[in-house]
Formats: sequence, structure tokens, C-alpha cells
Amino acid sequence: MMNIVLVYPEIPQNTGNIARTCAATGSTLHLVKPLGFDIDEKAVRRAGLDYWDKVSLRVYENLDEFFKQNENGRFWFLSTKADHSYTDVEYSENDYLIFGKETHGLPEPLLKENYQKTLRIPMLPTLRSLNLSNSVAIVLYEGLRQLGFVNLTDKGALTGRED
Repeated sequence: MMNIVLVYPEIPQNTGNIARTCAATGSTLHLVKPLGFDIDEKAVRRAGLDYWDKVSLRVYENLDEFFKQNENGRFWFLSTKADHSYTDVEYSENDYLIFGKETHGLPEPLLKENYQKTLRIPMLPTLRSLNLSNSVAIVLYEGLRQLGFVNLTDKGALTGRED
């Protein structure tokens, strides 16, 4: 479906929430090291990430490795420093939505190099940023909406439970 890329993520809870979102949407999660936490089986189990085994996960040693292995990808960079809104573009299947670490975002040289493909989520100017996992969900679901929620169930059913 789509690809979520976290560059140098620091907070395991955010990555866990994002992993769950990726599992629920069939999106691939790409993690670019260094990571601020362990993702070995023991650490994941201890953190209660019960969706981790349902995530299509790829891990890279650095940004160069990521770009080399995905050289034919179409990349969108998300940053509060962008001039264009995430709703201003037409997403395609297999796009890569690239997010930076919680404390500093994406490296500025990377943003400068790709400024025409850098997007932001509109928000009040007095705040620094939204939570990373919320930002991923907002942009990912806009892309999926544009693509018609392919392969996703969009209808639920009541269970008849009284509680």
C-alpha cells in the first residue's frame, strides 16, 4: 500500500503506535537508524507491542542505505518547516511518507534538497508540532483516502453486546 519511514525515531511508544497503524492499513514501516530504543523480540514483547509481528518492517543502518535500497521510490518529506500542505498533493500507491525524529524532525540539508516535496500539517503557529504518531496517521489516511481505501474494510457491524 504505502510506506511510512521514520528517520532516527526516539520514542518507542510513538513507533509502537505507528507500527499498529501500519499493520491496520497494510503499510510498510521503514526504520532508519540510529533508533532511540531496541526492537529485538524481548524488548518488543516487554513494551506490549502486540501488533509488531503483523507489521511489514524494514530497518536500515542509515539514510544513504535507505535511499539506495529504495531509489525508485516517490518520496514525501513531512516537516513543520514546509510551505505546502499534505492535502496539496496527489498520493500514489507505494509512496514513501518520511518523518523525522520527535525532537528535531528531519535533517535540514535533506529538507533543503527536497523542499518541493516537503509537506506540512496545518496547525496554529504558536505550537511547535503534533505528536509523531498522530502526524503519521493524519497523512497516511489522507493518502489512503485518495486511493479509495483499497483492500481496507470500511464497514463495521454491531455485535449485539449490551456492555
